[in-house]
Amino acid sequence: MLCYPAILEHDPETGAVIVSFPDLPFAHAVGDDEAEALLNAEEALVTAFEICEEKRIAIPTPSAANLGQALVNLPVIVAGKVALYNTMLNESKRKADMARLLNIAPTLVDRLLSFRHKSRIEQIETALAVLGKRLVVELR
Repeated sequence: MLCYPAILEHDPETGAVIVSFPDLPFAHAVGDDEAEALLNAEEALVTAFEICEEKRIAIPTPSAANLGQALVNLPVIVAGKVALYNTMLNESKRKADMARLLNIAPTLVDRLLSFRHKSRIEQIETALAVLGKRLVVELR
């Protein structure tokens, strides 16, 4: 899973909680309290990932959290899609290349890479496998 360290700051004027990420400085979230801010932080990270994909830049891996720092945990499916996207970028593979390697329609590759589409984890595992990678889940 991907667990990004987050900085929570309280806005004295509004009482809102603002979340920022050292690894993705352009991602921010806000909430009325810490719980809501952290929930919104997941959405902010996914939006940041979409921006990285649009700009064709790698999605950074999470840095180590400092003691007492909040962590925003992303679902396994999102972590798998991040791994697939970064691997494709490192291997200079385009969506059309993946469609040929997987013998599927290009629109299915679009769905496989969409961080908001509910793909099956097996599909991501297969896509990573054709690139010589294996998805491993760790329990903490």
